[in-house]
Amino acid sequence: MVVIPPAQIDVLCVGQASYDLVFSVSRHPLEDEKIFADGFFGCGGGPAANAAVAVSRLGFTAAFAGYLGQDLYGEKHYQELVECGIDTQLIVRGSAPTPISAILVKQNGKRALINYKGDTKPSPSGAIDFKSVKSKAILFDGHEPYISPPLAECARAESITTVLDAGSLHEGTLALMERVDYLVCSEKFARQYAGDEKKALTRLAEVSPAVVITLGEKGLLWRSGQEYGMFPAFPITAVDTTGAGDAFHGAFAAAVAAHMDWFEVLRYASAAGALCCTKIGARPGLPSREEHRALLEGRNQT
Repeated sequence: MVVIPPAQIDVLCVGQASYDLVFSVSRHPLEDEKIFADGFFGCGGGPAANAAVAVSRLGFTAAFAGYLGQDLYGEKHYQELVECGIDTQLIVRGSAPTPISAILVKQNGKRALINYKGDTKPSPSGAIDFKSVKSKAILFDGHEPYISPPLAECARAESITTVLDAGSLHEGTLALMERVDYLVCSEKFARQYAGDEKKALTRLAEVSPAVVITLGEKGLLWRSGQEYGMFPAFPITAVDTTGAGDAFHGAFAAAVAAHMDWFEVLRYASAAGALCCTKIGARPGLPSREEHRALLEGRNQT
């Protein structure tokens, strides 16, 4: 019997894949109002799927584990992941619909988002056999609450670095926040958890070895062990903030997989998040390795 060794990758991203329908608008519509979009495009989306593409575009190897429906949007997203060089062997396909997001982006970069999942449910425990992929780091977005905690425990036993993208407080993020090495959460999650960011930083540090709270254009707060501080955002002109967090998390996971030091990890991830805001749409905004390096080098020169 021929034994096939597992694929060796830098970052495994576990969670949600969706399909984004992005509309450029002059303003968000009022109640019972019809407006016309100035532009439109469709592309793959979802926190973990976007993070996988972010990892790949930065020159690392990535795999995505999650669900895509056997429908038009699922097929389009699957092919997009293949074209981006993502390892797709851990993707579950089924008859339930691929989640869809309609995103309305204003000229100042602010957005409104509607997500539709239909009757699509998280994958049941044991739905994915992770033995075919061996990664240096695993990034969870919490949207697969049944398969993620056991995988996080296995990762801990095997000394594989784990990162949680905690966008909001829900079953999946609550189940993972005490099981990961790096808890990277949004301002929204922090406020939901503790009322404000500073209280959240203190409380979250009690359950996770390293905590980061992203604050958009205000930068981020961090705590690692007994040390803590702030880190500024890169100065950019925001066109669309959609996907900035996904870019940040993907770059963060890639940086820890590469064993960068702490401040280099924060800077590396912050640059990716900033660059994502300079283009319309999450997936198109994920920076290339060259774009990312140019921003980092420019920052060094100031």
